[in-house]
This record gives sequence, structure tokens and C-alpha cells, in this order.
Amino acid sequence: MSRRYDSRTTIFSPEGRLYQVEYAMEAIGNAGSAIGILSKDGVVLVGEKKVTSKLLQTSTSTEKMYKIDDHVACAVAGIMSDANILINTARIQAQRYTFAYQEPMPVEQLVQSLCDTKQGYTQFGGLRPFGVSFLFAGWDKNYGFQLYMSDPSGNYSGWKAGAIGANNQAAQSMLKQDYKDEITREEAVQLALKVLSKTMDSTSLTSEKLELAEVFLSPTGNVKYQVCSPDVLSKLLVKFGVTQPAAETS
Repeated sequence: MSRRYDSRTTIFSPEGRLYQVEYAMEAIGNAGSAIGILSKDGVVLVGEKKVTSKLLQTSTSTEKMYKIDDHVACAVAGIMSDANILINTARIQAQRYTFAYQEPMPVEQLVQSLCDTKQGYTQFGGLRPFGVSFLFAGWDKNYGFQLYMSDPSGNYSGWKAGAIGANNQAAQSMLKQDYKDEITREEAVQLALKVLSKTMDSTSLTSEKLELAEVFLSPTGNVKYQVCSPDVLSKLLVKFGVTQPAAETS
């Protein structure tokens, strides 16, 4: 039945659905998962890296985590070429705001501006929706630390903890059960790694298959975005009991 109504983005089905947007969401469901958790002293983002080849150089760049401005970062799930365009758009918007007003762009205003762009691709003919979802983590003077989730329709919402990508429903259920208010950043890292270890398709969790990033305030009061190195991530996996320490060879 849907075949009559899914040839264009702008055609509604009799049930009021836009199938092209739903297909884009299905594409995201096959991508590596990402989890974001809001804590009282920062925001934690953890993503699953899809290692396609051992020859791929992954140490020089990140696949799931991107810095948009000094106070905003994001985790990505979906088609990376689509994500790159939107991330560059968000970076330009953030810099234009800073240039005009001499202060960082409020996090929600930046998210809303990017989602307006995404919504336009669901409204006009000859375009297809962006096949990517985002988890935005940031801090501003108005609302402090914030976590937002957006999808291909251009919709966005604020969350205490959220998941996108593969097995996101299972991850969301676990987060709903285990999340507690006033959680610290270290506890948020532990919870995110625990949830991802149980929802990833891979049987063993290693630092090569994960990316961990945090947005927090430094002792001087500046917003800091930090990506965890593979060595530190391996130690965290062992510390929180997600993986067993490697056996020493004599």
C-alpha cells in the first residue's frame, strides 16, 4: 500500500504519514548506536564505532563524536556524509552568532536552527531527508548543561538520557530504569558503558569499538570538550567491570 505514496518526500499517505522520513529513520536504526547522559557536572556521550577494516586509521579522527563549538558537541548515528554537511552548517551558524553578538550561541537555539534546516528537506520536492540523528551535548549560561536529540524529521527534544542508532529502544528502556537524578559524571560514564555493552551486537567490548566524549566545566569555569583516549577508555572498561583485564604474558 505504501508504494503509492513513498515516491516523493512531500506526499502524505491516507494515514498522514511521510514514508520517506520513516525510511530515513529505519536507515539510522541500522547504524552504530550512541548514548548520551546528562549529569549534574557534565554531559557524557558514548558511541559504537563500526570497524570495517583493520587497515583503517581510526586514531587520527573520530567517527561518532564531533565538536561544533567550544561549548557544544554531538554524537552521530546514520549516514556520515549527511552528518558532515549538517555539522559544518551548525559550525557556521555558531560562528556567525559569536561574530554578531560576541558571545557563544545558546545550545537550544543552535539545535533549533539546525533542525529547521532538516525540516526543510521534508517539505520541498526534489529533496530527500538527511539520514542521520544527533545527540547534542552542551552548556550555556541560561540553562547549564543540556542534552538534545534530533531525528530526520527536524524534530528535537531535551533529554536526561537518550539513545540513537541500533537497538535504541532496548538502550532507552535500560536508561529509563537505571538513570537517577543528581547523577555524577563518573556514574554517567559507568551507566553509558554498561548499557552499550548490553545493547551492542558485538560480544566483547573494547576501546577499538567505542568512542567516549565529555562536556564539562574546567576548574577555571570554561567549558571543556574532551575525547577519551583508547588507553584511558580501556582502563575505564576494566574499572567498571565491563571487560576483563588482559592476561599478562610471561
